[in-house]
Parts: sequence; C-alpha cells; structure tokens
Amino acid sequence: MQGIGSRPRLHVSADGAGVVGHAGARLLADLADVTGLTSAYSTALRPLRPRGTGHDPGRIAADLAVMVADGGETITDLALLRDQREVFGPVASTPTTWRLLAAVDERVLDRLRSARAQAREVAWLQASETRSGIPAAKAGGREVPGLVLDIDATLITCHSEKDQAAPTYKGGFGFHPLLCFLANTGEGMSGRLRPGNAGANTSADHIAVLDDALAQIPDAHRHGTDILVRTDSAGSAKSFLTHVRDLRTRGIRTFFSAGYAITEPVRRAIRALPEQVWHPALDQNGTLRESAEIAEMTGMVDLADYPDGTRIIVRRERPHPGAQLSLFDQDEGMRHQVFLTDTPFTSGSAQFLEVRHRQHAAVEDHIRCGKTTGFGRFPSRRFPVNAAWLELSLAAIDLLAWTRVLLLDGELAAAEPKKLRYRILHVAARITRGGRRLRLRISATWPWRHELVAAFHRLAALPRPAS
Repeated sequence: MQGIGSRPRLHVSADGAGVVGHAGARLLADLADVTGLTSAYSTALRPLRPRGTGHDPGRIAADLAVMVADGGETITDLALLRDQREVFGPVASTPTTWRLLAAVDERVLDRLRSARAQAREVAWLQASETRSGIPAAKAGGREVPGLVLDIDATLITCHSEKDQAAPTYKGGFGFHPLLCFLANTGEGMSGRLRPGNAGANTSADHIAVLDDALAQIPDAHRHGTDILVRTDSAGSAKSFLTHVRDLRTRGIRTFFSAGYAITEPVRRAIRALPEQVWHPALDQNGTLRESAEIAEMTGMVDLADYPDGTRIIVRRERPHPGAQLSLFDQDEGMRHQVFLTDTPFTSGSAQFLEVRHRQHAAVEDHIRCGKTTGFGRFPSRRFPVNAAWLELSLAAIDLLAWTRVLLLDGELAAAEPKKLRYRILHVAARITRGGRRLRLRISATWPWRHELVAAFHRLAALPRPAS
C-alpha cells in the first residue's frame, strides 16, 4: 500500500519584503485610469475637495470600486491596497473614505453616474478599435440584434437597523434594490436602492432605473440601435410599457419583452387554444426543447391600454420534479408562462421570441455575482451612504466586465467574478527594481501567468482618451 506523501515542512514568519498579494488587482486600477473613470470621478467630486489638499476624492472613489471588484466587502478592506503602496500608490485611510461617502448626496450621486457614463463611452470605443466591439447577446443559438437591458429586483438582508431598511415580502428585513444589467456584457447599467417594503411592480421605479440605464449608453449606441428591455411580470405595468414605447419619439428604438401574470382571462384563452397552434419550444442552443411548446395568443386576451402591436405568447412545459405549480397548472398538468412583447411579426418567430425572453433569467446570475461585488451587504446605517456604495458597486461590476471585453480571451472572457479573482486578480507577485524600472514579477509556475501578462500588455496598448 502506497503511503500518502507529506507536505514540505514550513517555517512561517511575517517579515517578508518585496512581496505583494492580489497583484492582479492592479489591472483593474489601471483600467479605471485608462478608461477615464478615475479622472471623471475626480471632476465629479471636485467640490468635495475645496482646499485642494489631501487625497483626491475621485481617486478614493476609484480605489473603492477596485477594492470591491477585487472581492472586498467593507471599507476597511481598503487596507489591502493601502498597505501595498508600491503597487497601488497612496490610498486614503478608512476615516477619510467614510467622510467622502458621507458627503455624497443625490446631486453628487448623479454626477457619479454621469462620470461612469463617460468612462463607458471610452471603454466601448476602445472595444470597437481593438476588438470587434460590444458583443451581441444570444438566444436560441442566434444573436439578438442591438442591446438587451434586463431589469430585476432583489432582496438584500440587513442584520442590523439601517435607515429605510424594512420588512420584505418574503418575511425578511433589509433593502429591495431594483437593478438593470446589460445582457451583452454583464455591465451594471443602473440601480436604485429602495426600502425592503418597496413594491416589486412599481412602475415609477422601473421607469427611473430604465432612464438611468439609457443615460449610461453612449449616444452612438443609444440612438439608431435596437434596445430590447426585458423584465419579469413585475415590469408588465401598462404605464411602464407605454414609457418604453414612447421613448421612440425621442429617437431611441426601444422594444419590450415582459412577463405577464396568468389571470382568469389568460387561463380561458389557454384552454381555448387548439392543439394545432402549439409549436415546439427551443433550447438556448437553438435545438428543439423536449416536452415544451409555445403558442401565440394575440387577439384572444384583451390588451386594451397596452401599446399598439403588443403580442401575448404562452409557453407550456411538463413540470420538473419539485416545481411549484399554481392550481391552474396542477389542473392542466403543465407549467405555463406568459409574456408580452411589441416585437413585430416580421422580426422573428414566436419560438425565437419566447427563447429570447426566457434568457432574461440570466439576470439572476448577474445579481448573484453582484452580491459578491459590493451590494450583497451595505456598510452604513445611513441610506445616502449605502446608495453611494451601490453606485460604486456598479462601477466595480463595470470594471470586471470591461476587463473581460477588452483584456481577456477564451474561457476567462466569459468568467464570473469568482473565477477571475481566483485565477487573475488574487495572484501574488514579487516587486523588483532595475534599470530604473519597477517590475511586478509573477511566479513562473502560476497556471494563468500568460493570460495575466497578456492582459497587462493589451491594457498598455489601449488607446487613451483625450485629456
């Protein structure tokens, strides 16, 4: 019997020099500079530095975004950057950072959003010049034309009393933010922090989040590009869908795909559908999906006051074991889902529109990753501070998305934050000096050393915005 080999004996001390951890996070810090995010933040926050002394508030905000993107959860986690000055430069103290966040009111928050929009325009221009531009979202084995915005809400549990934290509809306690992500890249376009008892289907909040997201899209893409807005049934309010349609009068070509509640009129229409109108549904790879069918119900359900051309489509599927079914589904022996869309008949079959809508479920992955990138917990008892934290969390999500789009290839270009941190951002390295250069030396045995070095080289080659 072969014995288990023992590990080498180690003697541990805390007197190392010239060694840094999380060296890959420098990639995020430099990307914030190269896209102009840091300078845009400096301009936005300049009024908070009246004497022109101390740390630049814009640099503090950028450092916070980098720290959060790297996996930090609290403001004190800035110590990781601060204590590695040779790599990250001077970083503000925890009290200084707290004072900055405490000074952010709604006007300053709007300036932070505008600064992020400026950086996004630069990042997208860099993508078009060095890569093939912003990738298309996919559904049913096909590319979805234009841009796709996914809006959804989530619950954030608070374990202490915080301003505007409230009981949630699921019996918890905390916040109920509404968020919008770009399905093409995973960028966090916009988000509004709301009390835990905020309504899931509040149309005013949906309109505000959508307008914030559209303001983040560069002009060249916001006008002249198809923009699909996807939501679950919480976004099916007539006023919200009418707002999506009315945006076309401003030159923004928006369309909607929104879940719809299965009411009694819908149930009657489903029961009245003849079998020959049901067609096989599609999987996300474009193949036929077993035991799932879709049918068009347009004209069979009263959609008065909805925008002209609104269609209603239903999907039925054999429920998987353990699925939660309504009484109607139990009676029919099938699970039903219904959605509305104003995509014209000439722009895709009902099968494709259904699989395109079903891809909205990917927003749950974006939210899950976002909860590990800042907004899974909020640092303060004060609501304005937590609203600023949410905005910087969205900036952190953007930095990770731009890293994938601009700097990485292959598997890493589609990696979630957890994988990026494990393979790229949290790598250790050694600092050396020679030939008037400061060198960051990554271990020659690190499995993803070539990918990280290539990313730094691509970063250096990115075109810089005009100063």
